Amino acid sequence: MRILTVDIGTGTQDIFLYDSRLDIENGYKLILPSPTMMIRRKVQACTRRGEAIALYGVMMGGGPSHWAVEDHLRSGYTVYATPAAARSFNDDLEAVRQMGIQLVSEDEIRALPHNVQRIEMKDFDFQAIAQTFDLFGVDLSDLNAVAVAVFDHGDAPPHVSDRQFRFDYLDERLRAESRLSAFAYRSEQIPPIMTRLQAVAASAQGLDVPLVVMDTAPAAVLGALFDPIIAKRKPLLIANVGNFHTLAFRLGENGIEGLFEHHTGLIDLAKLENLLIRLAEGSLRHADVFDDMGHGALVYDGRPIDLTQGDFGVAVTGPRRKMMQPSKLRPYFAAPFGDMMISGCFGLLAAVADCLPQFAEPIRQSLTGNPDREIAPWDVE
Repeated sequence: MRILTVDIGTGTQDIFLYDSRLDIENGYKLILPSPTMMIRRKVQACTRRGEAIALYGVMMGGGPSHWAVEDHLRSGYTVYATPAAARSFNDDLEAVRQMGIQLVSEDEIRALPHNVQRIEMKDFDFQAIAQTFDLFGVDLSDLNAVAVAVFDHGDAPPHVSDRQFRFDYLDERLRAESRLSAFAYRSEQIPPIMTRLQAVAASAQGLDVPLVVMDTAPAAVLGALFDPIIAKRKPLLIANVGNFHTLAFRLGENGIEGLFEHHTGLIDLAKLENLLIRLAEGSLRHADVFDDMGHGALVYDGRPIDLTQGDFGVAVTGPRRKMMQPSKLRPYFAAPFGDMMISGCFGLLAAVADCLPQFAEPIRQSLTGNPDREIAPWDVE
């Protein structure tokens, strides 16, 4: 059985090809530029040449690509975009128009002069990934499933904060199911409000295998739990320090006991330590994070966790985990199956076992050594 897992972040897209016939450490891996970074470079090249651009495709992650488009506009060059592609920058198309982007239809894109450079927008490009593997003699035509992770704020209604909207969504999912794989869906079950996940599914049309999609931060945390040192710790405080977002969970005997999410660029070590300590104490409140321009906090179990006990205080993963290196909280840096960079891929694989139970037995055998054992969100002994 083979499953392609793709964890799409701001800096990189991390790819792991799971093969149940191999020890999991021998699975093939790729760490490549993220789609938003690839779009950024294409736009910047057009800016240097003074060329108009036309964006088409589907909604995708912003950040670097958004900033490059803004620079292109500031340089006095034209940007056309279809409504679907334009939502990569803002769900509110009027706000997109105010940026200076000219909204056009797919037919109008095709009718533009040849000197207007067309750029396709999408997070998940299976064909490009398959072609890359094919260069090394690896055929992806016989996959059993595909799993993709992206960060999705959700489509907030007008005049509703996208930060509050996302946190209301996190709360709703955890109250329904207190496990990290609650943020994973089969493609046909993606909530309509999760428009970036929906766009990934649209990009995967034509694949004749099941598709599972998931939020990136829970995927990374779930994958990090397969580090054997972390697996022994109960209860557990674990933080994913990403390029754009930092999300931390406290995990206990009954599942997910609390979490917070903030923008990594707005916190330093002292602030992050304070948030983690208060999450462990059970004293952290939603407003403490939201009013600081973060997404928010949830505490379901206010009983304190003692971070001074055991071999480490807090587990850490994510591309900006070095922020925690000098921390007084005695951080432990997760390396599931020897590789932090594809923690999210391991989390995706675990989520596939929950979402597609027909594949659960070999996945559980590979991840835990026990094909009959359910993969719990905080316990992977």
